[in-house]
Amino acid sequence: MPDLCPRFHGIAASLAFALGAILITVTPATPETAGSSAASSSSVPTLAPMLEQVTPAVVNIAVVSKAPAEDNPLYSDPGFRRFFDLPEQQQRARMSAGSGVIVDAARGYVLTNHHVVDGGAEISVTLKDGRRLSAKLIGSDKETDLALLQIDAHNLTAIQIGDSDALKVGDYVVAIGNPFGLGQTVTSGIVSALGRSGLNIEGYEDFIQTDASINPGNSGGALVTLDGKLIGINTAILSPAGANVGIGFAVPSNMAASVMDQLVSHGKVERGRLGIGIQDLTPDLAEALRLGDLRGALIANIEPGSAAERAGLRTGDVVTAIDGRPVHGSTDLRNRIGLTPAGNKVSLTVKRGDDEQIIAVTIAAEEKALADVSGTPLEGAKMRDASDAGSQVGGSGVVIESVASGSAAAQSGLRAGDVIVAVNRVPIASVAELRRTIAEKPAIVALELIRDGGRLLLVVR
Repeated sequence: MPDLCPRFHGIAASLAFALGAILITVTPATPETAGSSAASSSSVPTLAPMLEQVTPAVVNIAVVSKAPAEDNPLYSDPGFRRFFDLPEQQQRARMSAGSGVIVDAARGYVLTNHHVVDGGAEISVTLKDGRRLSAKLIGSDKETDLALLQIDAHNLTAIQIGDSDALKVGDYVVAIGNPFGLGQTVTSGIVSALGRSGLNIEGYEDFIQTDASINPGNSGGALVTLDGKLIGINTAILSPAGANVGIGFAVPSNMAASVMDQLVSHGKVERGRLGIGIQDLTPDLAEALRLGDLRGALIANIEPGSAAERAGLRTGDVVTAIDGRPVHGSTDLRNRIGLTPAGNKVSLTVKRGDDEQIIAVTIAAEEKALADVSGTPLEGAKMRDASDAGSQVGGSGVVIESVASGSAAAQSGLRAGDVIVAVNRVPIASVAELRRTIAEKPAIVALELIRDGGRLLLVVR
């Protein structure tokens, strides 16, 4: 066994030397030194003044939902219950907790996550001052994982919504929420990345990534800047253990504000579309097209008779801005058009060859004819035929329009934007063909996909 004593004695000697040095330098405090010490301590940076203004706007949310009393699937079989003369199943209450943010004190509006309140039979909100209030669900949007509640109370404090487009990587941020149901908790960090997508958390993804600690129960809470402005709604973490490892995601405040406006007006989000197929203008692609360091979304194809065709957009155009605000890529363009109500006009800044043009487009309504292949490894994926007029891809195959978080499709690795062109080496031209093939229940399903312009095989079971 190794002798630890020499190491211990070395450490002890070092500590003694350090303490001796400290004792030698300590002197009685004179009035001058005491005053200077107080002045120094008062200048220590602190978030307390900002938090005193902001934290009353962050609330705890408790949700009561109903769940079957028995988990055994036999008890759900009516024939089984009749045979054994079993009484009807009783539902039991299930409790869950999350966070929310008061964004309008006069009207009592509280922003939170869709998954926090989804399926809730009763929703209550607890304010920082201890008041517990019943909450009404105004509307919810699964695709962005946002929901809007309303409470009826006086003397509420609302948070000011900031401009998430002004964020930069490295900006300091503060996360406020109710982790693990402990009560209001504040953590801090920086913006680690912007525009995160492809995580299969939501249908419309444009996340702010932060290393501020976000844990279960923080969902729906506030991500704020150091001047106390709301720039995100905390939504998810990426962790193999289910707890914070420094990778958290928040829905940007600009997206949240757009969704909230529609939930107030319609109780739901009515999405718009242009009728185009788009892809990111990568540096390599920009170089190949001799576009220099231009950034934006490249129009790969245009549907006949679409809003884009009527406005005069062309294949090969690069959309660089919407209403003067820069477009950072295809996901950004899709999100912003999708959150623009049908009938609204937007101005697209378009690079066409050496010319830059401003083109006005009237947004069309998103078509609702999306299919789902239930009871299969693809369940939870909304899809349509690539040849459908509602598709932004064109050609043959099946387009994955969205993938529900936690669904079988998400666990299988499918992503929104994937195009399934073959199953077990058999070409697939439509959702109907895909459904027939999957219905045969092969032991292994090998999907041939087109993703981000490349082909890959995805094996699901």
